[in-house]
Amino acid sequence: MSMIDKAVHDFSVQAYQDNTFKTVTKEDILGKWSVFFFYPADFTFVCPTELEDLADKYEEFKAAGCEIYSVSCDTHFVHKAWHDASDRIKKISYPMLADPTHALAKDFEVYIEESGVAERGSFIVNPEGKIVAYEVTAGNVGRNADELFRRVQASQFVAEHGDEVCPAKWQPGAETLKPSLDLVGQL
Repeated sequence: MSMIDKAVHDFSVQAYQDNTFKTVTKEDILGKWSVFFFYPADFTFVCPTELEDLADKYEEFKAAGCEIYSVSCDTHFVHKAWHDASDRIKKISYPMLADPTHALAKDFEVYIEESGVAERGSFIVNPEGKIVAYEVTAGNVGRNADELFRRVQASQFVAEHGDEVCPAKWQPGAETLKPSLDLVGQL
């Protein structure tokens, strides 16, 4: 079943960001683009490489009007401990959401009941709080922040230009397509 256009349910979770704990709710995501970046667990192996990759690109996401929320089923206390212990995780300045009750993981349909952790799921959420793109990968395969950022930009472009679509490998400024009868069979 597709998650496209699914509205994120109301939520309130604790987060670790900038050496402080704070509450993040659905209200915080409305009015701007968001990426929910689920990963299995803190203090693991592939996860820190992905989170560091996002940290290195965070300023570009923010400049595009998009907030990143990393999410695991760990507590906000574990996020802080990991941040203090790992040079890779120390680079993170985006909110690290704690989901020990699994409410977010279940809402985004990435919760693995048998192990109590989340799948590797990346979700792009529009300013109305609806999922417009997502990808879920096996736990042993890391994701690429450059491609995720490209998909955010493409999602923003088509939201603004509803009569145009972005072809494969589209980058901002590149040619788009206007679906029409004239294009059928021509590509």
